[in-house]
Amino acid sequence: MNIENWKSDRYGCKSLRMEDLDELQRIKNSFLGADNQALIKTFGRPDRVELVDKSQSFFFYYLEPSDNCDGVQLEKEPLRVLFRMNAISKVSEVTITTLNP
Repeated sequence: MNIENWKSDRYGCKSLRMEDLDELQRIKNSFLGADNQALIKTFGRPDRVELVDKSQSFFFYYLEPSDNCDGVQLEKEPLRVLFRMNAISKVSEVTITTLNP
């Protein structure tokens, strides 16, 4: 994966992250058990963080341009990678999906 491209592509605006989609699908499960700091060190700050309750949160990284990109009119939910973090901030699930599959 080209991590420099990944980190420079906030919200997927440049579509650079899509170039690494196959590689990401191949290695995504290697991040299971990683802590949130390891994710941030590898991928940069998440594009979005959702706190579900005290026991879990989600880190989102957009692969396709999101509505945070200038001039983007969304016709569908952008593809993104979702890291589910458990109560001790470890990755318990990695999913590549749209919001409403």
